[in-house]
Amino acid sequence: MDEFEESANTPPIGRARDALFRRLLDLVAMPATRLAHQDRNMVGDILLDMLFHATTRERMLCASRLAQSREAPRRLLRYLAQSSFEIAQPLLEQNEAFDACDLSEIVEATSTEHRLAIARRKVVAPSVCVALAEHGEAHVVREMVTNAGAVLPETAVDKLVMRSRDESQLCELLVERLELRPSQAMAMFWWSDGITRRKILQRHSADRLEVIETCKDVFEIMAEEKWADPVARKALQLIERRQRNREALERSEYDSLESAINAAALEGMTSELAQEIGYLCGIRPVTIAKILSDPGGEGVAVLCKATGVKRDFLPVFWAALRRPLEIEEGQIHPQFAMVAETYEILTVAKAQTTLRYWNWSLSAAFSSQALRDAQEGGEPANEEAAFSTSQRTARLVFGS
Repeated sequence: MDEFEESANTPPIGRARDALFRRLLDLVAMPATRLAHQDRNMVGDILLDMLFHATTRERMLCASRLAQSREAPRRLLRYLAQSSFEIAQPLLEQNEAFDACDLSEIVEATSTEHRLAIARRKVVAPSVCVALAEHGEAHVVREMVTNAGAVLPETAVDKLVMRSRDESQLCELLVERLELRPSQAMAMFWWSDGITRRKILQRHSADRLEVIETCKDVFEIMAEEKWADPVARKALQLIERRQRNREALERSEYDSLESAINAAALEGMTSELAQEIGYLCGIRPVTIAKILSDPGGEGVAVLCKATGVKRDFLPVFWAALRRPLEIEEGQIHPQFAMVAETYEILTVAKAQTTLRYWNWSLSAAFSSQALRDAQEGGEPANEEAAFSTSQRTARLVFGS
């Protein structure tokens, strides 16, 4: 509403009303030592009623005067903060009196400009971050993620990781956040660029040494029980130290994993050979398929390092996938260079953890329960579907 419209629709303001408005504003803005709490709230109620009939200029004056006031009644502050952005701006940028509930209400009731100002505040509480993430405005989300004062709860990071599939620029921002959990990072790996992938592998891979040491006797118990318990078997899949599958090697026509890689380089990587390599590596068909079909190729470096394949075999594996090793003679292809560097920076222990995590989580999408749920046309309404890290990761990577 411009000034002409306001003057046409608002009764003329006399000197008395103008003087009363300014006196009440002076009272509300007083420090706590000068005005009793009860008086301030009574004055705030009167001032709020006057603001309903005030001009934009008067509302802007009120918001500007109260921008630094922590004592002003919050109902009054919320009203001004939910007014047009030119009125609300100083309060949203400077006033520290708002609590998380106030800001969440403002997020829901106002415009993108308001939400952007909230995302830039010195402190953004977890519940407010969730509300901003749910609105999903790209520039607001980016501002929030880059704001060190924004405290991102796990639920907000979950939403942002999901969004990052379609908004790739979020990946490089999220990987810098301390709140990013390994499971979230490992899911995001598959659609991140090379630099972000490297950070994920360096920061979020564990060596499992303490876990392995603590649980080592359980493997003996499971062997005595012939690995009959499926729940324990799945859990130990992520903990087990050994990576290559000795039983698969005994059944294989190849005398080693390296022999299978050589065969793939000579004959081409058929689906049968890819599956055989997966078995020899101790991973399931869905996992090896994801690694070998991934455009970036860093998963190949993880696979080789985790299974003890020497660096000399890395270009052989790359050639088996019919991917270029060189741009021209003597000049290494940049994508293979990135894969080779990834191989070098990873320790065997961390590569094994990463590979085992992928195998544990990605295969969850192909469990009998998950397949039944998919056939029934929806996500299962049970606690495993709602809280399982492996199922959630699988749904993120492969789609719901």
